[in-house]
Amino acid sequence: TGIPAADIVEIARLYAKARAASIVYCMGITQHTTGTDNVKSLANLAMLCGHLGKPGTGVNPLRGQNNVQGACDMGGLPNVYTGYQKVIDAAVREKMEKAWDVTGLSDKNGLTVTEMVPKAHTGEIKALYIIGENPLVSDPDLNHAEKCFHHLDFLVVQDIFMTETAQVADVVFPTTCFAEKDGTFSNTERRVQRVRKAVNGPGSVRDDWKVTCDIATRMGYPMHYPDSRAIFEEIAAVTPSYAGITYDRIADVGIHWPCPTVQHKGTPVLHTQQFTHGKGVFHAIEFIPPAEKTDDEYPLYLTTGRVLYQYHTGTMTRKTEGLNEKAPANFIEISAADAEKFGLTDGEMVKIASRRGEIVSKLSVSEKAVSGTVFMPFHFAEAAANKLTNAALDPVSKIPEYKVCAVKVVKAA
Repeated sequence: TGIPAADIVEIARLYAKARAASIVYCMGITQHTTGTDNVKSLANLAMLCGHLGKPGTGVNPLRGQNNVQGACDMGGLPNVYTGYQKVIDAAVREKMEKAWDVTGLSDKNGLTVTEMVPKAHTGEIKALYIIGENPLVSDPDLNHAEKCFHHLDFLVVQDIFMTETAQVADVVFPTTCFAEKDGTFSNTERRVQRVRKAVNGPGSVRDDWKVTCDIATRMGYPMHYPDSRAIFEEIAAVTPSYAGITYDRIADVGIHWPCPTVQHKGTPVLHTQQFTHGKGVFHAIEFIPPAEKTDDEYPLYLTTGRVLYQYHTGTMTRKTEGLNEKAPANFIEISAADAEKFGLTDGEMVKIASRRGEIVSKLSVSEKAVSGTVFMPFHFAEAAANKLTNAALDPVSKIPEYKVCAVKVVKAA
């Protein structure tokens, strides 16, 4: 990393001796084939030093986008219903069947996004319905991902703009953005907050939930809600951690789940008495190298990420003039030592190639770059960094190794 060993020791001592210390981590921890182990290592450190269960402590992820916490809370994962109630739990399934007046809910875990796309290529997945996602820019190994999408029999995209993914869809449902609808967001501190409509959406666009209700009704399952409040009331009725949260109670500042009753004040700090399953458990973590290594042909490691002025695949920010003036196009950062080593000049166009694909971008010789590693943002479809990235997955979370792949950088022809 280039960080002096003495500085690491000093930081460790500061953390261990602090009255209260918090670990805040981002995608650089999780987007590895060892992402789960990396988070376990942080949890080990926090528990060892007593920095859990008290104000100002904890292991806190900064999510990649707003309401990731809320989407997961609502069962936007293949193995749980709302509130992380397990699909394989018979009692949970029975409760959900009764609430929804259905029978035969599956007792098997589903697939993650990163497992679905390859199965489209093999024909195991015939159709996809994508809401608010742009995988033809955000997925790893994009050249392969594009082939997988072309194998689908049917693709539906529901979004606020015609994204790269929407452009290849069979059906597109235009929907409202965050400022055009009512509802709730749940942030990374588990605070459930109200979202209030500020303006009307353009034309005939509708809220996501209204589209879902119409499709369900036309497919034989009548689904009718008068408003977002009614939906939230159902959520609270079937989700123990949300049971005490109501629209009236979160009108001003929001409430942290778990909040089991309407008398409960919420839980700003978790694990004040014990962990979910009693005493904490340390995990023995072994070092595992990245899935892909450098060699003579691909001598540099590429890590991908974000820049301040663009957001994810640019669906919204690249339509914003002021932001595009600040960050109009992709670039690759390289250290001065590596630029000299490979005969490259600041500002010139270069070709970046991996074992999966290649793109052309502008070179930026930067003091921020570490020798042996280059950096690229992933926002720009016309020079998509994910054409280079490796689709190797963490065996537990199934997150791709966006942060490490082997590349070469040469002058563009």
